[in-house]
Amino acid sequence: MIVRRLKGMGVALITPFKSDGSVDYNALVRLVEYQVQNGVDFLCVLGTTAETPTLTEEEKRQIKKVVIERVNGRVPILLGISSNCTQTVLNTLKNEDFTGVDAVLVAVPYYNKPSQEGIYQHYKAIAEATNLPVVLYNVPGRTGVNMTAETTLRLARDFKNIVAIKEASGNITQMDDIIKNKPENFDVISGDDGITFPLITLGAVGVISVIGNAFPREFSRMTRLALAGDYNNALTIHHQFTELFKLLFVDGNPAGVKAMLSMMGMIENRLRLPLVPTRITTYEQMRRILDELKIKC
Repeated sequence: MIVRRLKGMGVALITPFKSDGSVDYNALVRLVEYQVQNGVDFLCVLGTTAETPTLTEEEKRQIKKVVIERVNGRVPILLGISSNCTQTVLNTLKNEDFTGVDAVLVAVPYYNKPSQEGIYQHYKAIAEATNLPVVLYNVPGRTGVNMTAETTLRLARDFKNIVAIKEASGNITQMDDIIKNKPENFDVISGDDGITFPLITLGAVGVISVIGNAFPREFSRMTRLALAGDYNNALTIHHQFTELFKLLFVDGNPAGVKAMLSMMGMIENRLRLPLVPTRITTYEQMRRILDELKIKC
């Protein structure tokens, strides 16, 4: 099996919905093509930004199928298969078709609040159940528990197919500790658009981006410039998006980026409960910034 490295600017794809609440597969195809044509390095499918907890199993399979067929091998695909039940992840690995999938993304179990040993055993079982590369996902703001640098490094050293971590703890010291002490074949990927630039300067290899849904070309360029060591030009682009980074999440993710995409005429501004669209005040703030950036809305 040829492993394609997940480096650079990856996009955490949203799931577009129609006014009747169904998945808008035509909009999904357009969005995927927009990403690929504008230079993204890989796509993350069925992550948190895709509102995956509100999707049926059949919708998940169809979304995966549509994206894989449209991408047609042009960029790597990272597939989210997270669950707070270890056995559910193992069943997914055993029973689902992973043709066209380059790696799987698995979040720290949410709600259960397992111990560090429980987190380790969760990922151990997953790594031993598949030959696919596994990307860890640490996002304590959503899961309720932080995976420590010690646990991350233990997993990275013990399992060759655990190849990276999407780090969204917000703890720069913890992330730097992982980067400093990780094995050579293990990568750190930013899980937060706002800290992608500083994290790359510390040694991260890229980002799984939310804002990249709307601005794949611009954010890809920022990421590549930073990876090439052109920090001055990368920082200029980073600062252009600073205010948008904040607005993206003020009303919950992916409400912010869906509002931006709707302004750009790419999707309907629809989410599935319990998520709702951004407030009017947030929407207008984003529109003002987009106008200033001279993005055609």
